[in-house]
Amino acid sequence: MTTASSETTTTHWTLTLVCQDQPGIVHAISGAVVQAGGNITESAQFSSHDTGTFFMRLQVEAPGERAALEGALAPVIAHYGMQHKLDVVGRPTRTLVLASKAAHCVNDLLFRQRAGQLPIEIPLILANHDDLSGLAEFYGKRFEHHPVTDPESKAAFEARVLQVVDRYDVELVVLARYMQILSPELCAALEGRAINIHHSFLPGFKGANPYRQAHARGVKLIGATAHFVTSDLDEGPIIEQNVVRVDHTRSAPELMAIGQDEESRTLTQAVRWFAEDRVLLDGARTIVFR
Repeated sequence: MTTASSETTTTHWTLTLVCQDQPGIVHAISGAVVQAGGNITESAQFSSHDTGTFFMRLQVEAPGERAALEGALAPVIAHYGMQHKLDVVGRPTRTLVLASKAAHCVNDLLFRQRAGQLPIEIPLILANHDDLSGLAEFYGKRFEHHPVTDPESKAAFEARVLQVVDRYDVELVVLARYMQILSPELCAALEGRAINIHHSFLPGFKGANPYRQAHARGVKLIGATAHFVTSDLDEGPIIEQNVVRVDHTRSAPELMAIGQDEESRTLTQAVRWFAEDRVLLDGARTIVFR
C-alpha cells in the first residue's frame, strides 16, 4: 500500500514595517516570524532621530499560505500601529514608463527588464513624442503617443496616465526623461510611487543644452539624481545619486554621453530598489536598505 505524503510549500517574503520608534519592536517581530515557522534570511533596520520613526525590512522564508504569516504578524502590527507591506520576493512591480525623445533611460530599463536583471513588468510606455515607438516595438512593449502642445492636450495626457494606472493596477510610474512638468494634481495622485531622473551639475544648468552650458563653464563633475516626484520641481525625496569626474579634455558631446550613462545607471538602480521594497519615505528624505 502506498502512503501519500504532503509537502508544505515554503514562500520567500519581503516585509517592510514603519512605525513610531519604541522598545521591543525587533523582539516582537522576530517572535511573530518564529511563531509562523519562518526563518529570517535578510534584515535591516533604522531609527530616525529626526522624525522618531522606526523602519525595518525583512526577507522571510515561511511555510504555508500567506494568511499564516499575516495572522502571526497581525497582533504586533496592531500593537505598534505599523504601516506594513508583505509581498513575495522577486514579484515584478507593475510599472508605467513615461518618455519623450531621449532613448537612453528607456532602453536601459527595457534591456535590463528583458534580461531578468530588473524585477518590473511594463504594460505600456506613454510618450508625448513618437520617437521611441521603434524601440518599444523592438522590446515587444505597447507604446502610445499623445502629443502635449497646450494645456488641453497636457490634461488629456495626464488623464490617460491615471487611466493606465487604474486599469493595470500600476505600482510605479517612471519618468524616463519625460520632459513635461506634471501638474500638482497628478503629483499628488502618484505620491510615493513616481520616480524622476535629472542631471546634476555644480553649478546647476537649466533649460536647453545643459551639457553645452557645462562644457562652457568647465564643469569637473557630472552626475545624476533619481528622486520621487513632487509638485516642487526636481526637489522630491532623493533615492539615488551618482557622479563621475571629468576634465577640460572632454567635448560637449562627450559630456552628454557620460551624463546619459549616469542618468541610465542611476534611474535603473532607483527603480530596482523600489521594486525590491528597499525604499521607505521618512518625510522629505528616503531610507534605502541596500
